[in-house]
Amino acid sequence: RILMEIKSILFVCLGNICRSPIAEGIAKAYIKEKNLDLIIESAGTGHWHIGEAPCENSIKVAKLNGVDISNQKARQVKKEDFKNFDLIVGLDDSNISNLKNLGCKNPLKLGSFGFDGECVPDPYFFDGFDGFHNVFNMIDICVKNLIDEKVKRD
Repeated sequence: RILMEIKSILFVCLGNICRSPIAEGIAKAYIKEKNLDLIIESAGTGHWHIGEAPCENSIKVAKLNGVDISNQKARQVKKEDFKNFDLIVGLDDSNISNLKNLGCKNPLKLGSFGFDGECVPDPYFFDGFDGFHNVFNMIDICVKNLIDEKVKRD
């Protein structure tokens, strides 16, 4: 089978302030570490947080794990993204469904890369900070597995 050369990945959650910014941050740190040349971005299916920084707990958990996402700004996914990005990766079933409704032909589910297709839960609705640690660890494993599996090395 012919592997499509992956040059860009877009991570998508609901508001682009919790999960997808973490995925973007982890992916950018990982490709830098692996010396890969990829465009990595994140977006949300909803419009509520456009222009906002990631939520405080996402910034905090990322920083505790050596990843800086504090300069990211939320944006909404656009139809052009489906042409401009090689991989569109949703973080839960609702995100996948929303992406398909917007016209994305074959979004990937992040949890398929390490957690048997589980959804990455939205920590925004968790009580306290513990959920953010769990979500960070889940995203960390899945993002690295996704890149290791999908991106060709020279």
